[in-house]
Amino acid sequence: MQSKLLALFVALVCATPALAAQAQVFQPPASSPESASGNYTGQSNGTISNGPLVSGKAFDRFIQIWLENTDFATAASSPVFQNLSKEGILLDSFYAVTHPSEPNYLAAVAGDFWGLADDAFYHAPQNISTIVDLLDQGNVSWASYQENMPSDGFTGFNYTQADYITGHDTYTYYVRKHNGLIIHDSVANVSSRAHRIRNFNDFAADLKADVIPQWVFVTPNLVNDAHDTTIDFTGDWLNYWLVPLLGEAAFNDNRTLILLTFDENETYTVNNRIYTLVLGGGVPAHLRGTTDSTYYTHYSALSTVEANWELMSLGRGDTNATLNNVLAFVANATGWTNNGLAANASGIPLTNLTGDIPGPLNSQFYLPFPAPNVNGKGAGGKGVFVAAGLNPSATADTLGAPVNLTALGQTNPWSGNGGIDYTNTSAGPATTSKASGAAVTVGMRAELLVVMAGVVLGGVMVL
Repeated sequence: MQSKLLALFVALVCATPALAAQAQVFQPPASSPESASGNYTGQSNGTISNGPLVSGKAFDRFIQIWLENTDFATAASSPVFQNLSKEGILLDSFYAVTHPSEPNYLAAVAGDFWGLADDAFYHAPQNISTIVDLLDQGNVSWASYQENMPSDGFTGFNYTQADYITGHDTYTYYVRKHNGLIIHDSVANVSSRAHRIRNFNDFAADLKADVIPQWVFVTPNLVNDAHDTTIDFTGDWLNYWLVPLLGEAAFNDNRTLILLTFDENETYTVNNRIYTLVLGGGVPAHLRGTTDSTYYTHYSALSTVEANWELMSLGRGDTNATLNNVLAFVANATGWTNNGLAANASGIPLTNLTGDIPGPLNSQFYLPFPAPNVNGKGAGGKGVFVAAGLNPSATADTLGAPVNLTALGQTNPWSGNGGIDYTNTSAGPATTSKASGAAVTVGMRAELLVVMAGVVLGGVMVL
């Protein structure tokens, strides 16, 4: 018996180095943020084309960089985040709006997460608006850069490629659930918009050409964003990618704001507070190294952008007076009045709930997509945008009681991919985005007509 135990002990000890060797250690995916790389799979499709710069009241460029699933205290313990906080403003009362990941990404671009309570394959129909509609209407250029996305406008559920960290086997670095814009058909099915959802080889080309747009959403891959790794791994990525770019005028000039945040916290049993920094040359000098305890959410990113460029609103979370506080110094510059909630105020709602919010992407509590609240007050002061083909009277108050599609044996009508496959198309450089009837391809017109007219599925009206 003793000899068997000794043999087992020796085997375990000998196995330890092999196990340690499998741990993920940060490896730069490219020689620099400005360099193209085969590790990104997708090649650049040329530099992006933007319209004239639209001056904002407080900033001219707004860059969001989203990381993954980390408690506030964990991020705060990172030396990298501590050092970055000295360069900007720590928002210590910033909250995600739900769990898990995908609904938060939807909320940040559409002002609603549609009741979604999982990370499955969904799409939102053509007549559901996003921040893109507001930016296009205001002629503000935009793009989303998705690390390891295989091709521009890619609508697939994920993408698995060669593992560039270990040098053998494969790894799924890109996932659709972290790409909120492409989940909306109003982006995915308009080619001029879809091709502004770009990969990191495109980012390198755009940076070199000094054409980074005015509104930017950046999603690192699943190891660099801390989803599959640790806060220290992500700190290494930030030192490789973001820190050098802070000194690049083509990325960060004196009119740039950079919102570095997380999609959600890791611990679902506490409220959904996430570590968030405002960086960039556009941060007023007297505010650098300070803390702002105003209550903010992912909807605040929408309302801050709307206030800065005097845009219309989406009539959803961005007009919710509890959830839509504008960044304080931007509110001061634009004349917007925040709601006064801060720190641990009793009025701060719980946003760690999941699964019990009715909506079109919740099969247990299904409701059709509602029209926006046309009476909502947005920070841009320009009213509420209503997409073509949407019935403005189909508000949340008129849609009736939720239906349990699962209990009825019905599939959610918005499951799967409603987008066009651009993989084998050659679109050339991405041009200024303008949605029009001509931009919608023939292949999806039948779906669009169904969406616009409304169709009954098992007694459930789909707007």
